[in-house]
Amino acid sequence: MTETFTGNFTQQEPIPEDAIEAAVAVLRHGRLHRYNVAPDELSETALLEQEFAAQMGAKYCLAVSSGGYALATALRAVGVKPGDPVLTNAFTLAPVPGAIASVSAKPVFVGVTEALTIDLDDLEAKLDQAKVLMLSHMRGHLCDMDRLMQMCDAAGVIVIEDCAHTMGAAWRGQLSGRQGAIGCYSCQTYKHVNSGEGGLLITDDPELGAKATMLSGSYMLYERHLAAPGPEVFEQIKYTTPNVSGRMDNLRAAILRPQLRDLDRQVQRWNERYDEIEHGLRGTPGLKIVERPDAETYVGSSIQFLLLDWTPERIAEVIQRCAARGVELKWFGGAEPSGFTSRYDSWRYADSTPMPVSDRILAGIMDMRVPLTFSLEDCGQIARIIRAEVSAVYQS
Repeated sequence: MTETFTGNFTQQEPIPEDAIEAAVAVLRHGRLHRYNVAPDELSETALLEQEFAAQMGAKYCLAVSSGGYALATALRAVGVKPGDPVLTNAFTLAPVPGAIASVSAKPVFVGVTEALTIDLDDLEAKLDQAKVLMLSHMRGHLCDMDRLMQMCDAAGVIVIEDCAHTMGAAWRGQLSGRQGAIGCYSCQTYKHVNSGEGGLLITDDPELGAKATMLSGSYMLYERHLAAPGPEVFEQIKYTTPNVSGRMDNLRAAILRPQLRDLDRQVQRWNERYDEIEHGLRGTPGLKIVERPDAETYVGSSIQFLLLDWTPERIAEVIQRCAARGVELKWFGGAEPSGFTSRYDSWRYADSTPMPVSDRILAGIMDMRVPLTFSLEDCGQIARIIRAEVSAVYQS
């Protein structure tokens, strides 16, 4: 009998009860704005920043309205001006080049490898074209961060890390977001903590921390932050840093604090599901597994595999056949953007030139969410369905 999966690929787990109670407490007192505090009260947002900074081993943290806003704020803080080139991944999601475009800078796209990480050889060839790299750890895949940082440091290129998919991941034990000058994280529903929308930014640089705080819309209330530089740093930049308001509110912060305390356990649960699917896909004819390096500690909240050198028609048939059996696959090789998937040549506000090696890889990338609402049995069934349908099309 043919199996059909009946789960929901976009259904998240419920918000934890302690987070709900914290949110209700904020609603009851009504002080949602982060700077609206009672005497001697510490706001939920300030406490979130303090706790996340400690969790990440960072000196400074800022909570903002979205991961994309964190990226744009980071660009402004490091001094990117209109017209400046900014290096970034050709394989990423639209908010990354969107953040670059939002400050009127120009993305310079760098290729992708079969490991789905930034092509370090291509990056090395392009390092003289820009002073900033916005590095996207796309879909949770970490490149050789040792080599990347050595290259960028030698070239004087500032690294901003987009960690939307790597909160809780690490390279050689160093948490993702701690290698570059600034690390940016998303708290959007499909990321590793869920406040609907939201973002976090960390840095060890006091000037960057102060500028980001002023940019977010702190006015002259920056002393109400618990994970910000001292007032003497703000004195140096407060008259020359614009307010581009994008603060997080206390309601979202209250929802996030308990979730961040539980992050390590959630990472373990994601990886159990990821490993179950990966194990079930290994050895499938025509399907290439994306191998994870030993130096990487990953978070398997999504899984990717490659159908390299397949025709678009055969890939479309795999997607259709899997969908008929309840398994939703996304494809980065489509001619037109679809849902959350798009490619560097889709972003027509940014100049680009074809990259044949990367284009071959992008044409074969298959992508699938792994929600924690799936059981291990669900994951085994999903792998069997994908394996069967890929094999059927490959052998036809």
